[in-house]
Amino acid sequence: MGMESTIILILASGFGFYMAWNIGANDVANAMGTSVGSGALTLKKAIIVAAIFEFAGAFLVGSHVTETVRKGIIDLSVFTNMENGANILMYGMLASLLAAGAWLQIASYFGWPVSTTHSIVGAVVGFGIIAGGAAGVNWLKVGTIVTSWVISPLLCGTVAFIVFSTISRAMINVPDPVQATKRWSPIFIFLVFAILTLVILFKGLKNLHLNLSFPQSLAIAVGIGFAASVIGWLLINRITVAKAVDDEDTIILSTISVDLRSIARLSRRLHTKTTGAAAVYIEDIQGHVDQLTDMVEQSEARMQTREDFQFVEKIFTYLQIMSACFVAFAHGANDVANSIGPLAAIVSIVKGGTEALVAKTPVPIWILGLGGTGIVIGLSMWGWRVIETIGKKITELTPSRGFAAEFAAATTIVLASRLRIPISTTHTLVGGVLGVGVARGIDSLNLRVIREIVTSWVVTLPAGAGMSIVFFLIIKAVLGNFSATI
Repeated sequence: MGMESTIILILASGFGFYMAWNIGANDVANAMGTSVGSGALTLKKAIIVAAIFEFAGAFLVGSHVTETVRKGIIDLSVFTNMENGANILMYGMLASLLAAGAWLQIASYFGWPVSTTHSIVGAVVGFGIIAGGAAGVNWLKVGTIVTSWVISPLLCGTVAFIVFSTISRAMINVPDPVQATKRWSPIFIFLVFAILTLVILFKGLKNLHLNLSFPQSLAIAVGIGFAASVIGWLLINRITVAKAVDDEDTIILSTISVDLRSIARLSRRLHTKTTGAAAVYIEDIQGHVDQLTDMVEQSEARMQTREDFQFVEKIFTYLQIMSACFVAFAHGANDVANSIGPLAAIVSIVKGGTEALVAKTPVPIWILGLGGTGIVIGLSMWGWRVIETIGKKITELTPSRGFAAEFAAATTIVLASRLRIPISTTHTLVGGVLGVGVARGIDSLNLRVIREIVTSWVVTLPAGAGMSIVFFLIIKAVLGNFSATI
């Protein structure tokens, strides 16, 4: 390996780690944002859980083969037929990693949830245009990405709206939320585990090439969902809603209620034994006591209703955490390719030239480890910024609302995978949060934050492309001159 190749590999490793760091800082909020916003997980716990499942997904089942440079965005034949094409392609991959990472860092700083896939695609398009001309870019593929700006949030938002509306009608806005939850929760548990199993099979484990047919995948998902629903039904029905006997407010209300009833009984006895002005006065006192008694009883009923709602939300807290773990694992397995794809491409070129990219080649295990580690460190350092936007700034979330958004995102991923619809996980989850907000009313949405997010989506592709062009020209000039001197 020559000096130039060694330097390029060192730079590629550094830029790949930088890209993975920014994926962790921005994209991992897809899995954990709603859980933190709803209070299902604290930020610290969310980071720990996400770190475990993201790294496991990236390292254990991340892409073990190089993809055609970012899913066929550019035509490799342009570089195989170009003089010094291998070096040009490596410079382009370096520029793409640096540009995509830089844009993600800017977006993360402002708390904008943007698509890491779109960032790297925009960067590859940028260097592809400057190096090989516009004809070398697969514009049809780029067009499908643009359509995902609309498809992803619209599809997931619709599913989230339906899911949360169903939860509200079946389990929350009912006379007895506890019994309704015990009755309906097994169905939701079945759906959650079935859908999330399909997410893992279609998205998280697709790199293992299990070659399962759709009926086989569906049978596995149904089996796991049924087993989980039975276990969940047994556990939930053993739960009794604890009365707030240790709650100071409830104790005070109960004491007041008892005292008022004693006073009411005493006043009624006195009323039967008095006449004239005293009887009128006691009757007036009795009326006030009855009124106070009604008010206290209503307060007790509201407090008990609050406990009922807490029971419902507690069930959805567990389901939301489970959903977040599945989505984090699938995200780590799938999107680590955004950082290691160009790095693996550079390694392949160093070993065998541009021809090595025509056929898929193995990805060294150290690259998977580098990508997974970068994601975890980026999440732990800057992940809170975008998590706060998704979880708290778009609309107010509770566990049931957060679950609806997370479940809708998982469902949308499964549907899109089967229908081959291009979607962005980031756009999908934001659409789910919007759908929950719309179900509560437009007034519950922060329209200013939504405008900023949509604007950042539109800017992502051109920003990645523009930065990539600048970095490509700089890297080409620097490394090209260095190559000429050695």
